[in-house]
Amino acid sequence: AMRMLGNGLGNAGHHEDALSVMEAELAMKRRIGAPENCILTVQGNIANSYQMLGRLEDALRVRREIYAQRLKLSGEEHPDTIRVAICYAMELIDSRRFRDAKALTRKAPSVARRVLGNTHEYTLTLRSIYAEALYKDDGATLEDLREAVTTIEELAPIARRVLGGAHPLTMAFEIDLRGSRAALRARETSV
Repeated sequence: AMRMLGNGLGNAGHHEDALSVMEAELAMKRRIGAPENCILTVQGNIANSYQMLGRLEDALRVRREIYAQRLKLSGEEHPDTIRVAICYAMELIDSRRFRDAKALTRKAPSVARRVLGNTHEYTLTLRSIYAEALYKDDGATLEDLREAVTTIEELAPIARRVLGGAHPLTMAFEIDLRGSRAALRARETSV
């Protein structure tokens, strides 16, 4: 009931109220010794609320906790761990912590590829986040920019074929492709 209330408030744009309900739910679940999976789910909702409120540092802190806990609970090869790694990496990108995002997503795609396959949405997403961290970083080298463009050029047709042209991930790749190519062009002409 609390989760429904919290989600309903969040969906209605009442993020502060939703956050209060979710924090109460988290405290209750911890008090009664709820399973760790339930606690992690509530923490994920809290991180989403922080994000909606523009409290990026808080969102990042919670995502980091969730990722560390999920790693401990399930190991790096579990699909839930891979999913929370994606959430954490996206939070790092939003917070412009590109070095941390690159560190997190450098080896994660090979784990996802091994566990879920080369064309799984999680594998594609992790690879794209790595590329995004490369090209959005102000300190990106020409080599970084070229790697980002090459990676996204490889991912876009796979996403289109596997997920379809209207899928949000496919559309995000198109945006990243334009952005990474523009960053590369700008760097090449400034050299």
